[in-house]
Amino acid sequence: GYGYKVTALRAEIASILGMDRGYSAILIGVGNLGQALLCNFSFKTWGFDLKAAFDVKPQLIGTDYEGVKIHDMATLDPAVMPAKMKATENKVDAAVLCVPKAHAVQTTELLTSHGVNAIWNFTNVELTAPESSTIVENIHFSDSLLSLSYYISEDNDEKAARAARMNK
Repeated sequence: GYGYKVTALRAEIASILGMDRGYSAILIGVGNLGQALLCNFSFKTWGFDLKAAFDVKPQLIGTDYEGVKIHDMATLDPAVMPAKMKATENKVDAAVLCVPKAHAVQTTELLTSHGVNAIWNFTNVELTAPESSTIVENIHFSDSLLSLSYYISEDNDEKAARAARMNK
């Protein structure tokens, strides 16, 4: 009798977060991390339709990971270009960036110049796009690892304090 209607609550939260807006995304860089995301992360669950992936390695081009075709990085311009020309069927809202550090800035500049709205950056380079309206979310594995270290330390300190109290 009391409480929230979970289905309605979830739908409202999804709406607030934009998960129901059908955003499209591409993934750039299909190395180990890119492949892991393609094979293990459900973009659809979080409101993104992963349309394509891009890489420079000839052995990857033309292959398919979890229903996502890998294209030659050289074809990225035409894939993104229609967004500038308002061809909505090819519009790219977000790019997932998994390229090597040395290519991070150049790839970001390419994406922002073609009007990609947002970049989810896994390159371990702090990227900004001050000359564009592109949103950049920088993901730092080191921050997560430091958080984990902190939580382990806190837990160990708490256990040591408890043990010290019990030994008194």
